[in-house]
Amino acid sequence: MAKINGGIIGALNPTSFGKCTVTSQTTSGTLTTQPGTRVTQTLIVAGGGGGGSNVGGGGGAGGYRCVEVNVCGATAYPITIGAGGAGAPGPSSAKGTAGSTTSFSSTSASGGGSGGARNSAGGPNLAGGSGGGGGTIDTCSPQSPPAGTAGPGNSGNYTPAEGNAGGANPAGGSTAGGGGGAGSVGTAAVPGTTTSGPGGSGVANSISGTPTTYAGGGGGGVNTGTAGTGGPGGGGAGSGGPGGSGTAGTANLGGGGGGGGRVSGAGGTGGSGIVIVKELNKASGVWSIKSAFSAVKSGTWPNGAISLGQNFDYLVVAGGGGGGGASGGGGGAGGHRTSFPGGTKLTLDTITTYQVTVGAGGAGETSPFNAAGASGSDSIFSTITSTGGGGGGTRGGPTAKTGLSGGSGGGGSGDGGTAGSGNTPPVSPSQGNSGGNGSAPRTPAGGGGGAGGVGTAVSSEQQGGPGGAGTANSITNSPVTRAGGGGGGAVQSGGGNCGVGGTGGSGGGGTGGTGGPGVPCGPGLGTAGTVNTGSGGGGGGNACGAGGNGGSGIIVVRGPSARTFTVAPGTNTTSTLPAPAGGCKVATFTVSGTLTVS
Repeated sequence: MAKINGGIIGALNPTSFGKCTVTSQTTSGTLTTQPGTRVTQTLIVAGGGGGGSNVGGGGGAGGYRCVEVNVCGATAYPITIGAGGAGAPGPSSAKGTAGSTTSFSSTSASGGGSGGARNSAGGPNLAGGSGGGGGTIDTCSPQSPPAGTAGPGNSGNYTPAEGNAGGANPAGGSTAGGGGGAGSVGTAAVPGTTTSGPGGSGVANSISGTPTTYAGGGGGGVNTGTAGTGGPGGGGAGSGGPGGSGTAGTANLGGGGGGGGRVSGAGGTGGSGIVIVKELNKASGVWSIKSAFSAVKSGTWPNGAISLGQNFDYLVVAGGGGGGGASGGGGGAGGHRTSFPGGTKLTLDTITTYQVTVGAGGAGETSPFNAAGASGSDSIFSTITSTGGGGGGTRGGPTAKTGLSGGSGGGGSGDGGTAGSGNTPPVSPSQGNSGGNGSAPRTPAGGGGGAGGVGTAVSSEQQGGPGGAGTANSITNSPVTRAGGGGGGAVQSGGGNCGVGGTGGSGGGGTGGTGGPGVPCGPGLGTAGTVNTGSGGGGGGNACGAGGNGGSGIIVVRGPSARTFTVAPGTNTTSTLPAPAGGCKVATFTVSGTLTVS
């Protein structure tokens, strides 16, 4: 009996010969597929929600979906790009407008929920792809649901979820919650404080060929205090009063708009959405001889040079933060993210060149000591981004004293500086830890956070806080400790003795500078974090000690023995591991460049 599949016995599976063509659509229209395309990888991001006004909640991010969609070749498919929702106008107390749906063919993502308004109950329009944040409360009038309620996410009930809930406002009178993002929930306002919630983080995706983060939530507005920051991925920042307007979400990233400040502060408009379609080469399973012959004739048949779906381990360490000056906090270590051993590996294609970005260390603060040390730069490979370490606080003014947040947070300066937070933006597993606080008055500074531990807050008048410990990793077949926090700078004790700088955290953290004038105490300079460990720089000693620079980051990729790595420029290296690693290939990047996998 003749076989309808041309003589090949087995199940017929979809095959696709789309030449990996990528199309980005930022306005509504149509996309006509390649003749051989049968399957696409499609990123769909909806419009973000608008922020609420008059201490309003942040708008929720537009729904985020990255899915395979079956199509026909040489066929035009409709694309609708969802607009961002309008921010609520000032001086009214009103909710923003929900974002609009984005779709490709019959597959869609839901618009982001609107940010809540002052004294306004949570309502249906707060829900969305990601939910809007709850607005402020200054009334005791019973409402159902109560004022300050945040909107839920994933209103399309998709699996995986297209987004997350917004942050509520449990406090009263002056704060609001952040809108949800595709990667995390919006943060609730902090009870008993004047701090509003940041927007939830977005999700990074490299379908366009460049790692880009989409769908961050908008930050909550505030009466008088600290407004919520926008979530990574285009979320707009909230605003403080009086009259400050929330920042708009970024166009074509689907970010939520920030909430407005008090009295007449308008909410920010949500960012518009985007559709990116990658027409896949996919030839798994069994196909007919007729189909194969037609594909060969048209030049769309895979020649075996590209191997899809190979798994690779990675280590991505960002640049460390610079130390603060003049009894400055130690710099925080750069974010430390890895799949080795036992984590989720990256899936890469062969005969493909990938961009590799190695983050630089942040500069230590120098005279006139009026700012924190500079944060380190991010390191990026494929879909993995590790955040630069936060700079250490400087004992030079109220705002300069605070350590900066980052992969790991910078330490607070002497005279009571507050430490920066680690794992910012949040990822799982965590990429780092918070720094240590400084104490008041005149006491030494706190150490920067490390990948393996928090920076130490000071407890002695003469001793700067040690930096947080780094983390050991054996991806190169030998254990190496990286990403230690910088030690805090010291001050001269009341008895005139020289203060001792905090030790750097294991893994390359710089040592804090000594405290005291000139001889015999020395210049009080913080030392630099070790190059290519992502460690923080040490804080400078009191009076005139400059902070040390943060150490640059590093990226290591490890693949199967059958693969070949080619790196550029030549300062980066490749190697083959001996037993028991089974001949695995390793590429080590100490500077930015490219990796070709074959």
